[in-house]
Amino acid sequence: MLGLSTQAKRIDETDGSFDLPIMIAAAALASFGVIMVASSSIAIADGAHLGPFYYVIRHLVFLALGIALGTIVARTELVWFERNAFPLLLLAVFLLLLVFVPGLGQRINGARRWIRLGFAGFQSVEAVKLMFIVYLASYLVRHRETVQSKLFGVVKPIGVAGVLIGLLLAQPDFGSSALIIAVTVGMIWLGGARMRNLFYLAIPVMPAIAWAAMTSDYRVKRLTSFLNPWEHPFDDGFQLTQALIAIGRGEWFGVGLGGSVQKLFYLPEANTDFILAVIGEEFGFIGIVLVLALFALLVGRALTLGMRAVERGQRFAGYCAFGIGLCIGLQALVSVGVNMGVLPTKGLTLPLISSGGSSVMMTCVMLGFLLRVSYEVSRADAAGMRHADYAGLAGVRT
Repeated sequence: MLGLSTQAKRIDETDGSFDLPIMIAAAALASFGVIMVASSSIAIADGAHLGPFYYVIRHLVFLALGIALGTIVARTELVWFERNAFPLLLLAVFLLLLVFVPGLGQRINGARRWIRLGFAGFQSVEAVKLMFIVYLASYLVRHRETVQSKLFGVVKPIGVAGVLIGLLLAQPDFGSSALIIAVTVGMIWLGGARMRNLFYLAIPVMPAIAWAAMTSDYRVKRLTSFLNPWEHPFDDGFQLTQALIAIGRGEWFGVGLGGSVQKLFYLPEANTDFILAVIGEEFGFIGIVLVLALFALLVGRALTLGMRAVERGQRFAGYCAFGIGLCIGLQALVSVGVNMGVLPTKGLTLPLISSGGSSVMMTCVMLGFLLRVSYEVSRADAAGMRHADYAGLAGVRT
């Protein structure tokens, strides 16, 4: 006990550091996002008689809120999140249920995904992503041996994810459902689960996903229109054909900032789902490569940070870093794929770049969490903390 007390004191007295590459990549993406939201939304806002800078001002407000919340999270000990992982999961389920409450839930374009807050709508799933990652990381720590050796250890987190996915499909939100499935499988695999156990679970799950995708006409149209959008360029393939025209016009170096023609009422959702097409038109192939490089840096650092944490015995921190890296990386990958016409339209924004409220705000909170992980890992490195010391200091059962 004396040794543990001495070690805890050393940890408290040791300062960590936040990961500089993560901060640089996040700041660059957020700054570029503000520029592109302004460029892509002025005509849209002006045409809707909202004032030319309505969307960029709204984006800046939520970005500022996200930075403030992210700063609070970055200054909160990870032990608090680990101890409150199950209450956070219950809160996630509650938020998904709130969208179905009459007068509180808000329906937009046929989907009930938003909670009405008076001044703006909040999309519940954006907060649910982080809450579920925290719960899943906690589960992987508490049941590590079961997850790594038994099928039942994998069934439980898949079942919890299934509850969330069921609520999302009822909204409906197929894109976020697919993202949560991918993050869940990725985290469980990185947590040491056997591939054969994941394969066994995929046998009944894959037909269920296919059934959910094929039982809705609009989902079927989305899944098929991207295969040949030029067959119906003014109907189901309209969004994708306009996006491809925008990217094609940009060629290598683009037509210049503000020079996009497609954003002038030709390309739907130019400031949100299809903002990458505007980037391709105005900054060309080079602009798209730059965006991809920044995401690669951000996600790569997150996964590397997760490996460092796991190697030091800080498994909760490591699994959270894995989950956040997978969530941001996969969402960016899907958004890019949709804009390029290699994936069907999913309705997922490009993190930190697309115009948004709850999306950009919660992405900032995720990054704050990731920076907290980097702080605690660097603090442990500086203190030379051993795995046993960390497990005792955290006060949780591993």
